[in-house]
Amino acid sequence: MTQQVKKKNSRPEWLGIVKKYQTPSPWRSTWQVLNSFIPFVAIWVLMYFSLQWSYWITLGLAVINAGFFTRLFIIQHDCGHGSFFKSRKANDTLGSILGVLSMTPYFHWRKMHAKHHATAGDLDFRGFGDIDTVTVEEYQRFTRWERFRYRFFRHPITLFVIGPIWLFWIAHRIPLKAHKNDKKERASVHWTNLALVVIAVGVGLWIGFDKLALVHVPIVMIGSIGGVYLFYVQHQFEDTYWRRHEDWEYARAALEGSTYFRLPKLLQWFSGNIGFHHIHHLSPLIPNYMLEKAHKENKLFQDVETLTLGSSIRTVFLNLWDENLNRLISFREYSRRYERAGAS
Repeated sequence: MTQQVKKKNSRPEWLGIVKKYQTPSPWRSTWQVLNSFIPFVAIWVLMYFSLQWSYWITLGLAVINAGFFTRLFIIQHDCGHGSFFKSRKANDTLGSILGVLSMTPYFHWRKMHAKHHATAGDLDFRGFGDIDTVTVEEYQRFTRWERFRYRFFRHPITLFVIGPIWLFWIAHRIPLKAHKNDKKERASVHWTNLALVVIAVGVGLWIGFDKLALVHVPIVMIGSIGGVYLFYVQHQFEDTYWRRHEDWEYARAALEGSTYFRLPKLLQWFSGNIGFHHIHHLSPLIPNYMLEKAHKENKLFQDVETLTLGSSIRTVFLNLWDENLNRLISFREYSRRYERAGAS
């Protein structure tokens, strides 16, 4: 990031910039719900009928519907930030409904996600909705078992295949991170689970549990894998922002610790503009459909880390935060810098 952007980032003028984009449009929000939910249901029904023709057709349609699944999750995400509608009740009602569809308990997720926004990039407050990341120094203190466990967790198969399965099918079913006094958050987990059971039993008895699984499981799997990858690459890049709490700055964490993930237009649409992640972290109150406009109209938001689908692949192999270098490094680089150098 240039000195110009860093200088702007340190001044409160960004507050005035983002304020221009924070007012949701009821018509645009309603239209986004319609153009996301109706196609999702239509393709779901088409997938059911396609089972009698070829399951390859069903899987092809699942890829498309996973895009709508992701888009509906982004709407739920906006509701959680209170940015989709002006009314908090409207946001919470729609968010709770979509939380059942996405298998994500709305109020529990909302609280954890708010903590993520408040602590992203803060080395002393990790573990709130982020990908577990340890520093080189911490890794050096690990036992052999702890190193194996961390390497296993950071392996691409674990992160992008096992991880989404664990998160959406298991972790979201148990209020593990909800405090015992967080009655609303814990209740949202139980009510979401109950709603999922009722819907699954009802639809399963209607069309058959095997057909329900053949249709819905691929949608959730593909959508969750894509969603986890989107989230990962937008924070886990080489020159991302991690600082100890005393040196941590909110605006710098947003603009330097989040990427602009420049996606093809279709994928940008399906992902609800979440690729403009640096702007979203700077101001979560901006509705997703205003993020691109904010990006185009302000130089401050353009001179940031930019990734494409191709360049994002490299981020998958970055594993440890090096506080000496102020960047993420791979296990291979760690071995070259610290283990081989120490042996010699």
